[in-house]
Amino acid sequence: MTTGLAPSAWVKHWSHLVPVGARVLDVACGTGRHVLWFAQRGCIVTGVDRDAPATQPLRGVAEIVDADIEIGPWPFAARQFDAVIVINYLWRPRLAEIVACVTIGGVLIYETFAAGNETVGKPSNPDFLLRPGELLQATSGLRVVAYEDGFEPQPARFVQRIVALRDVTISAGPARHDLGPPGR
Repeated sequence: MTTGLAPSAWVKHWSHLVPVGARVLDVACGTGRHVLWFAQRGCIVTGVDRDAPATQPLRGVAEIVDADIEIGPWPFAARQFDAVIVINYLWRPRLAEIVACVTIGGVLIYETFAAGNETVGKPSNPDFLLRPGELLQATSGLRVVAYEDGFEPQPARFVQRIVALRDVTISAGPARHDLGPPGR
């Protein structure tokens, strides 16, 4: 099964922080490029999206929750995940709940459009563009491992990206989080 879209390079680069068997939540999963990426890596994946026809092919691969998280209740209030993935999606009223879904020892991998994108294309509505430093503020309770905020020329877009961990207390010293995939 394929979605026609490759996984985000940001997700691919930081996937080594998500171990085999991890419980992964893909927020606004669409046709499931990241659902499939993590399922193929041996993870237990849950995807949420309001477009039931788009997610239909994913039902044999992952738990799929049909929900419009912009108007309905947050369907994961009582759940946490080892990894939460959010790509090309922003709904500010849910940011705190999305971050809260990251369990102790878990990781948030987030990438979406940022202010400035209105000068090069869509989305251009400021409601869907992160303000400077907004992901840093939203993840202030997590440990930031990587953060980018800037312009990419191909395709032309302004983006903000973050990888942040909900650290575990370790008596042997600080947790070690590799900054790149093995063999890099």
